[in-house]
Amino acid sequence: MITTTKVIILRSIDYQDSSKILTVLSQLHGKISLIAKGAKRPKNKLAGLIEVGNILEVTYYYKSTRGVQTLTEASIDYQSLEFRKDFDRASVLYSSLELIAQLVHENEENQNIFAFSNNFIRWLGEVENVYQSLFAYVQIRLAQIMGVGLINEIDEFETVYLNISSGRLAEQPDSELAYKLTEAQALFLNQATSSQSKEVFQIYFEEKELKQLIHHLDVYFKYHIEGFKDRRSDTIFEQMTKY
Repeated sequence: MITTTKVIILRSIDYQDSSKILTVLSQLHGKISLIAKGAKRPKNKLAGLIEVGNILEVTYYYKSTRGVQTLTEASIDYQSLEFRKDFDRASVLYSSLELIAQLVHENEENQNIFAFSNNFIRWLGEVENVYQSLFAYVQIRLAQIMGVGLINEIDEFETVYLNISSGRLAEQPDSELAYKLTEAQALFLNQATSSQSKEVFQIYFEEKELKQLIHHLDVYFKYHIEGFKDRRSDTIFEQMTKY
């Protein structure tokens, strides 16, 4: 079946001498693999389009029983040169896309994840300031979209626990797998789960607090999402969050 749709490039690897294999989030078919034949040749019509984070309008031959679909046409729907120039911006992009890739299934349409990813990439490519806590916010939003969002029961911030198994933010732990949060971590989770205001990014984290919060949220994903793994991009991202 010949399909024309939008895709977001999640990953790109070289294949043989001149081609690339792309992992993309397709608006119509979820996460799929595309072969871009000849894309490594400078004069090829696909050269220059195949960058992680690019949003493309593409045409490919789709067959659900085939592991790799054949890309035939592609044009840029959105790209930002800021991702090449700004290390912090690129770090958030790569970590977010790797997280998204783990949350979507092969050949399974997920319009909510696609819409969030599409809007987020465009916003990240244009926003003036890239906040250190932005990736933690992405984690929280994606958990909500996946139906495993945190349950906010916080009234005060003196003693707050992130309960991994139940997803409750509460004053008491409800199992052995619970993390006691710092005041800044609790305030951030409270605001991030309650609204989508930019004020959440004004919360100041002491040394290691943000890295620790991202780790707590990763443990939460591992508990609730089957097959969730550590991100390879974390080494890059940690350069942004260290003090």
